[in-house]
Amino acid sequence: MHIGIYSRVFKEEHTPFVLELITQLTQYDISFSIYQNYYKALKNKLPKKKYSTFATSEDIKKNINLIITLGGDGTILDTLQLIKDSEIPVAGINMGRLGFLADIHKEEIKELVTSINQHTYTIEDRTLICVETNQPVFGEINFGLNEFTIHKTDSSSMIVVHVYLNGEFLNSFWADGLIVATPTGSTAYSLSCGGPIVFPSSNNFVITPVAPHNLNARPIIIPDNTVLSFEIECRSNTFLCSIDSRFANIDNTIQIAVRKANFHFKLLRMPESSYLSTLREKLNWGEDSRNS
Repeated sequence: MHIGIYSRVFKEEHTPFVLELITQLTQYDISFSIYQNYYKALKNKLPKKKYSTFATSEDIKKNINLIITLGGDGTILDTLQLIKDSEIPVAGINMGRLGFLADIHKEEIKELVTSINQHTYTIEDRTLICVETNQPVFGEINFGLNEFTIHKTDSSSMIVVHVYLNGEFLNSFWADGLIVATPTGSTAYSLSCGGPIVFPSSNNFVITPVAPHNLNARPIIIPDNTVLSFEIECRSNTFLCSIDSRFANIDNTIQIAVRKANFHFKLLRMPESSYLSTLREKLNWGEDSRNS
């Protein structure tokens, strides 16, 4: 087992937890590499010795069996651009706030490394969404874990998105935008726009309008073996598209199709962790100030 340690930004307050992770891996004699850009910011905090690093997708595919991230859900989303279709599992240590994906508390580093050493963890397969266009828009990273969105530009009026499922017309959404979310993404942008929570193992996508003008347009759940296509009307002739946190400004000459990717994102879960417990904790279900 060779571990990759990844984070996008080093913060001084994270130092004790990074050192704890390295200490625990060393005690179990588990080899590891540190993401190169992160290591440059971190190296003065580490014990003086030589450390292995990685920088590219090729480095990961050659040497790494599991990636541990230090950050939040955004940090996990970043790793997808490095992992690509290799399906290398990811464990997220939550150094931030909410953490639906990065649900391992920073105080649980010892338990995480013990679980890795004893192989007592579980791996969840998470559906990815893939975006295909007739002209290059997102390059080779045309897939995402949370959602694909179509959105008006900041200065424009609302847009009209005509949606087709397997070539058959579904509806025209007059709105600020439209979200197509995976089950994982159902607790992200889609949820904040009134979309439903969908279990990760559900074979579905969620279509959620953003601030719809036609108030009878509600979120809809569709099978994830559906291919979605779109026609967009907008006064400015340009609109925004995004996959997770990657944006592109495009126009009506771009044809867009969205489908399920043919590979998965693999998320490591601790033995005592479950999606239900994560929902209860992150959404504060069952909590009432009158009972405190």
